[in-house]
Amino acid sequence: QVQLVESGGGLVQAGGSLKLSCAASRIIFSRATLDWYRQAPGKQRELIAGITSGGSTNYADSVKGRFTVSRDNAENTMYLQMNSLKPEDTDVYYCNTRPAVQAYWGKGTLVTVSS
Repeated sequence: QVQLVESGGGLVQAGGSLKLSCAASRIIFSRATLDWYRQAPGKQRELIAGITSGGSTNYADSVKGRFTVSRDNAENTMYLQMNSLKPEDTDVYYCNTRPAVQAYWGKGTLVTVSS
């Protein structure tokens, strides 16, 4: 069964850092482009970063220069290093393939940034 499991969220002060993980089953990880999304209650899910199987990355303007996406193909895991966090980064963070597959959405991991 294909699964994507996010972890690493928590409470951090503004200016702090967190590193999120997205563990994927091997069957999809090795060739997939993967994306990070975030969503606040009542708002649309926002695509914030992505990485291809070859390691090319892209970022939304809202996180560019502060967040870094990476992947470890041996561990079937994608990461999101988040630095200089702001209160407006408070959201539930999710990962998915590109294009996103409805069945792959997990529970996400909550990031709370206090001011």
